[in-house]
Formats: sequence, C-alpha cells, structure tokens
Amino acid sequence: MRVEKDFIGEVEIPDDVYYGIHTYRALNNFPNTGEKLNNSFIWAFFMIKKAAAILNFELGYLNENEKNAIVQACDEWESLKNHIVVDPLSGGAGTSINMNINEVIANRATEILGGKKSEYIIDPLDQVNMHQSTNDVFPTAGKVAIIKELRELVENVIKLQDSIQVKEKEYIKIRKIGRTQLMDAVPILLGQEFGAWADTLSRDRWRLYKVEERIRSVNIGGTAIGTGIAAPKEYILKIVNKVREITKIGIAKAENLIDATQNLDVFSEVSGLLKSLAVNLVKISNDIRVLGSNAVNEIKLPKIQAGSSIMPGKVNPVIPEYVIQLSTSVISFDNLITYASSMGNLELNHLTPMIIHYTLKSIDFLKKATYSLKNYIELIQPNEEKCHENLVKSFTLVTPLIEIFGYNEVSESLKENNFDIEKTVKDLSKKRNFDFKEIMNKINSNRSAGLGYRLK
Repeated sequence: MRVEKDFIGEVEIPDDVYYGIHTYRALNNFPNTGEKLNNSFIWAFFMIKKAAAILNFELGYLNENEKNAIVQACDEWESLKNHIVVDPLSGGAGTSINMNINEVIANRATEILGGKKSEYIIDPLDQVNMHQSTNDVFPTAGKVAIIKELRELVENVIKLQDSIQVKEKEYIKIRKIGRTQLMDAVPILLGQEFGAWADTLSRDRWRLYKVEERIRSVNIGGTAIGTGIAAPKEYILKIVNKVREITKIGIAKAENLIDATQNLDVFSEVSGLLKSLAVNLVKISNDIRVLGSNAVNEIKLPKIQAGSSIMPGKVNPVIPEYVIQLSTSVISFDNLITYASSMGNLELNHLTPMIIHYTLKSIDFLKKATYSLKNYIELIQPNEEKCHENLVKSFTLVTPLIEIFGYNEVSESLKENNFDIEKTVKDLSKKRNFDFKEIMNKINSNRSAGLGYRLK
C-alpha cells in the first residue's frame, strides 16, 4: 500500500492501481451502479489531455520531458482504461471522473520519468489538468465521443438499409394483401413493404449524419464557466485546433463559451434523433414479427435458436424482440436526457455526466440493434404460397370496384353474398349488365397495387 493525502486527510491506496486519493474518495462516495464509461469517451478524454499538454509545452508552460511523459501516458489510454473506475453517474458534474483520469495519467507519467506512483513528478492538477476545468473538458470529450460513435452508427444504418433494399428488389413481384389495423386492406407487393422500411431508414441516416454539424461546437478553453479564467488567452484561442488535430474530429470553438458551458440542449436534440431511429426500428421489428407469425406466415423467419424450454421445435423472432428491447430503452433514455438537459442551474448543468453517458449508451444500443437486425433480415425468406393464399382469400380485393359501383353498393353486395368475392362480382355484374370477366380483370390488375411506386 502507498499513502496519499489531501486537505481532508491521508488514505492508503493499493500499490498496483494508477489512480490516487481523489478517485479513492469518489469510490467510497459513489457506490458502483454497474454502468461503465463508454470507450470512445475515455479515449476522447485522454486525447484532450494530450492536446493540452502539447499546447502548454508550445506556450512554455511545460518542459519537454513533462510534455513527453504526459503524451506517452495518454497514448497508453487503452492499457490504462481499466484504472478509470469512477462511476459514470457520480456527483460533482464529472469532477471525480476528470480527477480519476488526471491521476492515472500523472502516475503513469511519473513512472515514465523514473518515479513511483504517488510521487507525482507529474502533478495531476498543476500539470495534467493545466488550464482546464472539468466543466470544459468533460462536455468536449462527450461531444468528440458522440461524433465518433454517431459515424459508426450511421454506417450501421446504411448497411441495414442496403440489406433491406436487396430484399425489396428480390420480392418486388410477390403479391400479397396489405393490412391496416392488422386487418386485410388492399393489395401490396412484399417488396413494397420492405421498400417502406428502407425509406424510413434513409431519413434516419440523413438526420444522424446532419446532426454532427450541431454537436461540433465545443467549450474547451472556457474553463469553469466559459470565461476562460485561469487560462491564458493564447491557450484559449488555440486549444480547439489542437484537440481537432489530435482526435481528427472536426470540432470548432463555440461562439459563446459561456452558453456552450451552461446549456446542453444540443444533447437533447441528438437524443431526439436517436429516438426517431429507435421508433422506426421498433416498427420494422414488429412488422417482421407479425409477417412471420403463424397467423400470417408470409415470410419465413430464420431458425437461429430454439424458442422454448418446453415446446419442441418452436422458433421465436428473438432478434426483432432484442431490437425492440434495445430501442424502447433508447426511447426511455431520451426522456431522461431531455429532462436532465433542462435541469441546469445558472452557469452549469450538474447532470452533464448522466446526459453524456446515456446519449452514448443510446448510440451503443442502436449500433447493436442495427447490426443484429441487418444480419437477421438477410436470412429472411418469402413464403410466396402463403402470400398468394392470403391475397385471394381476402374480400378486400373488391375495393377497386368502388370506382364503378360506389362504396355502398359494393358493401351491400358483399354482405348479401357472405363476403364471397366471386359471388359478389357476379351479383354486381348482373345488376349493372357488366361483363364478369372484365370486372375480374379490373380486380386482378389492381392486385399488384403500387401506383406511383418507384423501385430503387
């Protein structure tokens, strides 16, 4: 064990950990919830510390050995990330997480310079955290991480959309009955149903791609409340460029650093668009469950695992159900993020850790959902026989006849003939002296539906 002290007192810390006294106290104050910091967030935080060290060296505030040690420690973030142990939902607007990272970098940098943990040849506050505050580093790291994760999510959405469009083209000649309120409606093509899913995803893809522009604006350099206190002007002007150079993420300095520090509405905006994707994934997944159910059976669901511990041979739509669970979680997270974003007071939002954590968790859930759904949809096969059977049995095929006979007359004839299509058509033809075959041709010509439909 090694001993560290602060103004509160001394504590013993295990020799093998890289964190220090601030982290130790946080671990005692904030029992672990089981939540884990997002990897991209940890990476972004380390890269901001690296950028700050390089800029502080260039401005003459660190010597070369100090800078090199901090930079090397930051580049080792992946091997050090297991020492970032403070709970994501800790209090203090993220201060404990910032100090956890500062201490880990400082102790590793101290080792690089030949010292031992807790000797702090590199100080976690005076050097690693130089010209920074939790209040500008934390939200900036969050935005950098969200942009990185959003790009990966958009790629997943593109791949899912592409897979659905392949099915759309394959199934474009398969006629079936369309349904509204789960009841037979009018004819549609199976490919058209898949095409509608693809188009809704194309909107999500575009929205999420464009929202990156809204989250690029960061408050790094604003320090505690956006006024830049305790940081030199040169640092404030240059730190955004240095972070952009290190992370390769196209961030920009906020026009008003005070606004960007206290107002987190952009996270609510991003979360709202993530919710929109989640809503569409739930709809698509539920459609797949219905179309593949025993009652409808118009698509053949993949047999990827046994569906029951008691019923032999049963197969369930487990992937759509998995996607629904992840997506409805995201919908719930959006409510949490929206409420938390509104809860800032004066110059800071104390719930920043929760807002960023659940935004990143939403993205992660959606990445997993879109990946799984893509692989599942690729294995779906049509049940053409059942599509045809359900189509020809549906009395709603007479819908095109309302153009000739009117809604009320067709309805009455259906009722009189016990909803038998052929008898209804014969009855209407006889009453109006129309040719039976001509009327049937009109019905058949409408079975393909899709007027105005554009095959991609």
